[in-house]
Amino acid sequence: MATEKFEASKETPAGGLGAAPVMAVCPRCGASEPSVRTVPDACAAPDSPGSGLSDRLAKAPGVESRFDSSLHFLEGMALTVVCAGLAQHGVQDDKPLFTIGGAVLAVLLFVGTLWVVRGEARERATVAAGRPRAEELWNPAHHCASCESVFYPTGSPWAGPLTTDQFRKYVWTEAGFTKQLDEKLKQVELPPRTPTGPTAPGGAHGHA
Repeated sequence: MATEKFEASKETPAGGLGAAPVMAVCPRCGASEPSVRTVPDACAAPDSPGSGLSDRLAKAPGVESRFDSSLHFLEGMALTVVCAGLAQHGVQDDKPLFTIGGAVLAVLLFVGTLWVVRGEARERATVAAGRPRAEELWNPAHHCASCESVFYPTGSPWAGPLTTDQFRKYVWTEAGFTKQLDEKLKQVELPPRTPTGPTAPGGAHGHA
């Protein structure tokens, strides 16, 4: 009986939960808890928004909500109607300048509004499609507050530490958010190491 219990304890260490978790030690400075936390925990900290950490470690680009897009559409249509009324006033009062100017502005506003709203819809669709891959890379990553590094304790899918900008570029590129990279992130170079694991459509290993 004692032998059976011993064998069972070897199969299910740590209270039957399987293999013990890998200790998160920063590969750059050697720090561990409490300086080292998962990226989700670091972003959820009360001081994260004020320090800008949540922005530097953002999982995905910010996008306009459907409600905001609806407001933009209504605002654009309201301005279009005003310009159309100006053109109508020019016709009635025989003022060609008002007629032409109002008509041109009405068309430009109408087309511009549709272009903006459609672009916002495309942005939402892109982020929604890439979010599962972004979460797959974002959730297991750890942030070290001592040296501002981001790393994966297991060394996978990326071996070695990254800066917060490198980490964000890596996640966004792998998730297909390449077009959403700002000029600063576009200039960021990832270390010459190849992460493991499959890439998502539109993503690339080691570069954007």
